Formats: sequence, C-alpha cells, structure tokens
Amino acid sequence: MWRSVAPWSDQMMSTSIVVTGHRQREAWVRKEMPPVEEVRPGLWSIPVLIPENPLRYILVYALATADGRLALIDTGWNTDTGWKMLVDGIHSTGHDLADVSHVFVTHLHPDHFGLVPRLLEPTDPQLAMHNADARHLRFHSEEELAGEFVAAQEDLRVLGAPTDVADTGLLEFVRLPGGRTMDVELDDDVPLNVPGWNLRAVWTPGHTAGHLCFADDDAGVIFTGDHLLPRISPNVSTNPFQTPSPLADYLTSLARTEHIGDLEAMPSHEYRFRGLADRVTDLLSHHEERLTEIAEAIWNQPGATAWDVTRAVTWSLPFSDLSIPLSRVALRETNAHLLVLEARGIISSTGHEPVRWTVTDTRPADHSIESATIESATTRGTLR
Repeated sequence: MWRSVAPWSDQMMSTSIVVTGHRQREAWVRKEMPPVEEVRPGLWSIPVLIPENPLRYILVYALATADGRLALIDTGWNTDTGWKMLVDGIHSTGHDLADVSHVFVTHLHPDHFGLVPRLLEPTDPQLAMHNADARHLRFHSEEELAGEFVAAQEDLRVLGAPTDVADTGLLEFVRLPGGRTMDVELDDDVPLNVPGWNLRAVWTPGHTAGHLCFADDDAGVIFTGDHLLPRISPNVSTNPFQTPSPLADYLTSLARTEHIGDLEAMPSHEYRFRGLADRVTDLLSHHEERLTEIAEAIWNQPGATAWDVTRAVTWSLPFSDLSIPLSRVALRETNAHLLVLEARGIISSTGHEPVRWTVTDTRPADHSIESATIESATTRGTLR
C-alpha cells in the first residue's frame, strides 16, 4: 500500500490553516465516516470507504452542471461497499448514475480511479486525467504486467532492498477495460469545459507524475486531490511510474501552489480548509527537516544504501514493525529524498547494484548539513 504508517507523514495540523469542513473534521476526530454534504450550492462531497486503511475514506466531489447533468472528481476504491456509497451519494444529490457526464481523475491511485471501470458499465461519461498517469491505466497484457513486475524488482535491488522485500511484487493498478481509452488527456491550465463552472486543470506532479488539482477562481475553490491535505503529508516516492525525481517535482509544485490565491481547499482526505500558502510553508519545512535527517544518517554511515538509510531514520512506527509492503514504500520515499540531496550537491552516489551514498567532501568542515540543506532549498523552485 502507498498509504498507511510509512507512506504518509503524520503531522500535527497546521495552526495557520482555517478548518472550513467542520462536520468532516468532527467525523475525522471521532474516526467515523462523514456525511454526504452539500458544501456549496450544487457541489457535494461524497465519502467512499477505503478498506483497511487509516485514511478510512476518500472524498469524491459531485458538481451539478448547468445542463442538468453531474460531473465527478475522482470515484473511490473498488469494493461493493464503496460502490454503494458512491451510488447512494449520487442519488442524494438528486441525480442518477445516468446523469454523470464527466469524470475528472486527480491521479492514478486506486482510491481515486478504482471505481471508474464499474462506473462505465451503467453509463458512459467523458473520462479526463493527465497523460503522465493515464498512459499507465490503459489495458495491459499479461506480458506487459510481467515486464512491470521485473522492472520493479530490479529497481528495488538497486536501492539495496533484501530479497524478501524486492521479490514480493508490484502494486497492481485498476486499469481501463480492453478497448476503452481516456477521452481527454489534460495538461496544465487547460479548461475543463464543465457547463456552469470555470474549472481549470493545475498540474502538480510529485505524489504521482500526472497529479492534477482542479481550480475554479470564480467559485473560490480548488480540488487538491492528495497534493495538499490539512494534516498529513502525502507519500512522494520513486517507482517505475514516476518522474526521475518526484520529490523535486513535488517541491516545485508546492511552490507554484503557494501563489494560486485564497481558494478554499477541497482535499481528497480529511476535511476542507483555507490557508493554502501557510499549508505549503508547513510542507516545505517538513521536507527540509526530513532531508536534513537523511543527510545526517549518511554522514553517520558513509557508503549506506537507500535501504540502510531507510532503516536508520524515524517513522511513525518503529521500522521493525512495518510490514514488507510498507517497508518497500518507506524505501522508495527515502530514495526520493536522496535524489534531491544529490541534486543539491550534499551527497554523491557510487556503485550500481546496490547504489551507495556518501556526504560530499566539498562541504566546508564548519558548514552543518542542516544549514547546507536549508540554503539549497532556495533553489527548490527550479529543481525540475
């Protein structure tokens, strides 16, 4: 899984954001499902269960269109319970499944895309997402799936993963049925053309290569997907479906989001909030602290592999308590930070399988790793 103890950084809620989804936050605190809620006229949040996951649910958003139809942002995890929650939520808006005319997907993870194939059975909405994610969700043959599995194993061995971690497989995505393709492949700042709304796509790579937010300046809202959440930091990891340096991309995306305006955030998890710029500052600071911790771990263990570093840094549970799937995600997240430190000139790599890391000997003896990391953060807007 890419969400649980390791893949999400469990932070304290920012004191600088303003919670606007009060019923959602109350439900979150009580560990309950929030209600279907009309958060604005013609805009509903529909919780859909994520089974056996601390996040508990995804918030699907339903938008009434000027022509009497319904547009969805994301769909939910594919279970019978989740499907019923989505259908019941759509009915509570006064619409039927046949009214769904558009589905905009923030990114490829199955809690967001998972119910799309099921939704295609009773209706035929226009599907739209970014190409960098959409290309992985087309129908795959058995040979293609086997090739992805081998590539993932090799990638993990390069990071120093032990055999039981490297050989336990690749997460399977929900994919489109054979013959079905994405109708619209969105790019940055492209209008969504939803009647009655002024929505546009905002490309925010990092959590995934094709992650999108959807902003409507007239309505004063932005659907942030997993890019910005009020309390936790999304997992940003290297993997065969990612860009070469996903954390560098994420830091750049955060810097862009900081200046998007005072819009109310409609996230995919937890609850609605205001204070985008302050939340961005919190997340940038969080990653700088993590980069410093990882650099210190390499300073203390020259020649460490990514696996060695993963075992040395702190997680929200002791590393020994993490399951193999979670330890694999933790490893990939650590590697994303290593690549940023390398780009900043703080560490360098040697070897091929596995790659080993050392702190660069060009760093002045009296220049602390922490100050070097923070100083180099001033270039984060150009890290891509």
